[in-house]
Amino acid sequence: MIGKLKGMVDGFGDDFAHLDVNGVVYEVFCSAKTLAALPQVGHAAVVHTEMIVREDMIRLYGFFTEAEKAWFTTLMTVQGVGSRVALAILSVLTPSELASAIALQDKAMVGRANGVGPKLAIRIVTELKGKAPAGAIDAGVLGLQAALGEGVAAGNVADAVSALTNLGYSSAQASAAVARVVGREGNEVPTDKLIRLGLKELSS
Repeated sequence: MIGKLKGMVDGFGDDFAHLDVNGVVYEVFCSAKTLAALPQVGHAAVVHTEMIVREDMIRLYGFFTEAEKAWFTTLMTVQGVGSRVALAILSVLTPSELASAIALQDKAMVGRANGVGPKLAIRIVTELKGKAPAGAIDAGVLGLQAALGEGVAAGNVADAVSALTNLGYSSAQASAAVARVVGREGNEVPTDKLIRLGLKELSS
């Protein structure tokens, strides 16, 4: 099992990177976000990897962060989600955004990925609720988002998230920003101040 590769970037394809590790070049399939985060050809890189072995195929999948790798394996526990669909989801959503979408039961966010239809999106957010990999997102943020998804968040918090969403931010972005403010300031902050500080978080 290969868990991590450290080497020089040797080249890129549409959905893979070549990594030269002491003269051995590995082909590593990656999400669009990981490919964008990797350095240019000739520069050193570290890629967290997951090897999938089947009768007709051995493939390495690479991830820029451990959180992305953890979500890759978690996504594939859902029926109908293979490596291709899991990479497609991680190409449009960061690990934190994916955790937020699941906590908020936001099937539309997950449905943005190629190959994820409405039924599969519902299955993903339903089956993975409460199953975010450890370290994938701040526990306080995830807890607040879960409360919002279940309709039990405090009124000022829910109102602030609603206001930020009405300004054009996604529910995941809005709830994460408000959660960070609540983590610093406490949950008794007036709605107008929560909105103002939430906007500051979103613009930083």
